Amino acid sequence: MLLVVAAALVDGDGRVLVQRRPAGKPMAGLWEFPGGKVEAGELPEFALARELEEELGISLDPGLVKPCAFASETLGTKHLLLLLYTLRNWSGTPAARHADALQWVYPGELHALEMPPADVPLIAALEKLV
Repeated sequence: MLLVVAAALVDGDGRVLVQRRPAGKPMAGLWEFPGGKVEAGELPEFALARELEEELGISLDPGLVKPCAFASETLGTKHLLLLLYTLRNWSGTPAARHADALQWVYPGELHALEMPPADVPLIAALEKLV
């Protein structure tokens, strides 16, 4: 089982941040919510704070992230459990450190983006929350 956390950073206009996976990585070119793997013994909220610092250069209080939805998806020989959190407060300006590009979009606009299969079912939950 592969436990992964991701964030729907929500700006003041109700848009969420997505990033495009870079060339050379699995699912390159697809848009996804920023985040990453939870390490052994790590709490998901702290893993999310660590991953967002590494990927976007932003800081956050793990206590301020709110659970939003989860997805469960088979990936080859592994099984992915993706936990999506919403985040409205962070420090710093997101920058594409490990992605080809960043884009702020309204939740309804996510349907038009090519996204990994595990991310797609999360769109409906975001549309209800944002």
